Amino acid sequence: MKAVVVRSPGGLDHLEIRDLPDPGAPRPGQIRVKLHATSLNYHDLLVANGGMPTADGRILMADAAGVVEAVGEGVMEFKTGDAVVSCFFPQWRDGLPFAGVTRFAETPGDGIDGFACEYAVRQASAFTLAPRGWRHAEAATITTAGLTAWRALIVNGSLKAGEKVLLLGTGGVSIAALQLAKTMGAEVLQTSSSNEKLKRASALGADHTINYRETPEWGQKVLELTRGHGADHVVEVGGPGTLAQSITAISPGGHIALIGVLTGQQGMVPTLQLMARQARIQGLIVGSRRQQQDYVAALEQNDIRPIIDRSFALEELADAFRMQQDNRHFGKIVVEW
Repeated sequence: MKAVVVRSPGGLDHLEIRDLPDPGAPRPGQIRVKLHATSLNYHDLLVANGGMPTADGRILMADAAGVVEAVGEGVMEFKTGDAVVSCFFPQWRDGLPFAGVTRFAETPGDGIDGFACEYAVRQASAFTLAPRGWRHAEAATITTAGLTAWRALIVNGSLKAGEKVLLLGTGGVSIAALQLAKTMGAEVLQTSSSNEKLKRASALGADHTINYRETPEWGQKVLELTRGHGADHVVEVGGPGTLAQSITAISPGGHIALIGVLTGQQGMVPTLQLMARQARIQGLIVGSRRQQQDYVAALEQNDIRPIIDRSFALEELADAFRMQQDNRHFGKIVVEW
């Protein structure tokens, strides 16, 4: 089968298309999936460019959508022909996070082979059903970005109608969060360095937009736009370079979902201001299989479809990563085959 792997030590010029052995028939408890799509996330980019070292020849990509071709003995949840979506943490089925999900040892495309390939044979618990009627490219956005937004706002944030949500940037997580927040009846504030992207966010329902290059003290701007209240929820994708402004923007008792480190891995936290706000910062990485099933169920009950900026062929995965690296996308970049 055709697959895209990364050669050590990583780098987009070290991505290689290989012809690998077919994974064969599923064993008891497994399913065989014919894969059709994946979507790009920052974690995938870090693995591909060597920012997160992995095994030489690792098959890339955590996200996947496809069709079940065969089921192993004892599998009752799936049948041949089912459309399915991969899980980021296949070992985390339900409940609270545990030690095994503080690392990426079992995450596809990192600790184990991923889904930039034509077929996969995995434990049935490594997948969930996809939303009915969705294209594979749409379903592939659920695994990482979609589930992260769902957990940030709904699972951990308990978002309520009328609350104010601050979203940083216009990447996959932030746009999925925009769609969820508007569906829940929230007031949304969105930041970006691109006025064109902010116009697109407004067209999707963002109530207020802020160009953070034109307004460096955007945390104060959030307070002005919310008449001093602040944001009840912040989906914080930047990390140390943006956290201080997010704390300025947060409402008393508000919730900051720390989900990204786009500006670095370490930095200063204005702890006195955080204490004064009595706000909560919660770090999170994607979510459990049960949370993904709940998210899929919610998607099927609402008219939400992911925003896909551009689709590439499997052989063009390196070009897709270059588009992501240059921050030229709005919403998701997908690869289909």
